[in-house]
Amino acid sequence: MNFAIIASMKRNILYITTILFLVGCSREPTVVVYDAPTQKPLDIQKSAQESIQKSIQKVKLPAVPNAELIPSSFEELPEWESEDYTAALNSFVTSCKTSKTKALYEELCRVAKETPSPKDFFMQNFAPYQVDVSDKKDDGLLTGYYEPLLRGSLKKKEPYVHPVYGTPKDLVTVKLADQYPELKNYRLRGRVEGANVVPYYSRKELSGRKIDAEIVCYVDSRIDLFFLEVQGSGRVLLENGEMMYVGFDNLNGHKYKSIGKYLIDAGEMTYAEASMQGIKKWCDQNPSRVDELLHHNDSMVFFKKKNQPATGALGVVLTPERSVAIDQSYLPLGSMLYMSAETKEKDLNRIVLAQDTGGAIKGSVRADFFCGYGDEAGQIAGRLKAPLKLWILLPKSKS
Repeated sequence: MNFAIIASMKRNILYITTILFLVGCSREPTVVVYDAPTQKPLDIQKSAQESIQKSIQKVKLPAVPNAELIPSSFEELPEWESEDYTAALNSFVTSCKTSKTKALYEELCRVAKETPSPKDFFMQNFAPYQVDVSDKKDDGLLTGYYEPLLRGSLKKKEPYVHPVYGTPKDLVTVKLADQYPELKNYRLRGRVEGANVVPYYSRKELSGRKIDAEIVCYVDSRIDLFFLEVQGSGRVLLENGEMMYVGFDNLNGHKYKSIGKYLIDAGEMTYAEASMQGIKKWCDQNPSRVDELLHHNDSMVFFKKKNQPATGALGVVLTPERSVAIDQSYLPLGSMLYMSAETKEKDLNRIVLAQDTGGAIKGSVRADFFCGYGDEAGQIAGRLKAPLKLWILLPKSKS
């Protein structure tokens, strides 16, 4: 049965046709809006979504001052009932070894070690809040990273000719928090020139200079070394059979620029091809242009030898498929999150811990998913690029 309602309003008349379908049981009516002068249907979906968005309650909490949050519930978390609560609890307990997580969750870190039911622990003690996107032009984004394996030597000799540098001795870091508390998560990096602190050398400038820094080791591929910088930590299998762990120590202070985007903008590859594997293939096919590509990214990472596998900015060893890197200007380092992303291989819905940061991780609903160690993890991380939804799990109010 069809019911049509036509309303007239002066010159710009809108014809609103409401069609009600009854098939065995009642359903919501479908509303189609027509513009009178053109007699073409209007797209009201966007305006309807904007109206709904305005009606959603958003809050700001002291623990997360720079992100807009939408109160939620565990029932709204995709596949919450399928979660491995024990594995999630173990990851939380690991994070609780750090001062940042303890400061955020207080006595819940103690309770976590004694709880008889992991699921009840989460549902009884935490409240989920959906994190609203900070840039309204973009949706959330999930990418992946991993701990790569490089081949190297402690001495420079063929084919190990590419140095893994420690922090240069002339690189200075200025902490701004003492004078500007609101900038506690920021560092000013540069070098002293006369009586001034000026920007430190870019990647291209450093390539033509002798760097006064410790050389941790030498590796056989500068492309693999570049991706080690992107990942932030990794392992180097030395020629003597020893495994060395290396990790982030410092930055030159320049803004990170994506070499994948550079190749896309130059028409060298499509968005779908711009994975780590695709970029390595392009470098193999264009050896004379590798400098051009790498120098596009002014940022450069410096490393140090470590005594354990990949450790994030939080200071704990990363857990494969439970640790993520976030933008700590929006989300607290050490916080517990619930993520939901649909990838080509499978859906990723689970509790994760914000245990790392990254120069390319910008925005409130932005995360880099730690996929593990080795080539298989690298393949997964290289392909991972999916829309993301994030919730932060905070202690329930005692009031």
